[in-house]
Amino acid sequence: MKRYTNKDIFIFASVMVIIVATILSVVAMVLQPLQKKNIEINKKQNILLSLNMKVEKDQALEKYDQYITKTYVVNHNGERQQGEDAFSIDLKKELDKPLKKRNLPVFVASLKNEKVYVVPVRGKGLWGPIWGYVALKDDFNTIYGTNFSHQSETPGLGAEIATREFQKQFIGKKIFDESGEFVSVKVKKPGKTKGGPHEVDGISGGTITSKGVDQMLESILESYLNYFEKQKKS
Repeated sequence: MKRYTNKDIFIFASVMVIIVATILSVVAMVLQPLQKKNIEINKKQNILLSLNMKVEKDQALEKYDQYITKTYVVNHNGERQQGEDAFSIDLKKELDKPLKKRNLPVFVASLKNEKVYVVPVRGKGLWGPIWGYVALKDDFNTIYGTNFSHQSETPGLGAEIATREFQKQFIGKKIFDESGEFVSVKVKKPGKTKGGPHEVDGISGGTITSKGVDQMLESILESYLNYFEKQKKS
């Protein structure tokens, strides 16, 4: 029986590593377009969900093109930024920048002769990031719909922010008070709300995640205030 030397073993191992690495690289290259397409579909589905539209995966691209009629990017002064693609903006990366350097995406939907404006939001939950979209009517005050998701919140507790039951509470709420001051929408302990226009019930047992949604809305929507005010005047 032939005995293999350390050199033989080393050569064999090296060849196998190269072969496996080559196969993995080829698979990754083949799957990359599919992965990008799935990310695009998922994002478009989530934007449509903030407009209270639940669409299947195979309809997402068509419905998005049908209802999202315009997209653009603004800065913290509410000025449009030329040459920027709203859909490709990564809000996580933008939030790492100073406010004055952030690119803020806007998605405009046309629904039954009504314009609705969708903006992305992102914050922190108990165990990881939370994110979503908020859709505003063309008064830039009344919430038309919301969609929230999370990375690793606790099932049955903080993860409830991803349910329609929680999200539907925001429909019709106002982010400005009667004097025109920005107040956002407060997420309060269950049973502590008075049914006012600026508050919703938080999640029972999910206090920290509820606070995360509260802070996320206030922080992100506040960065769009100059844009909202300019749109109101126009």
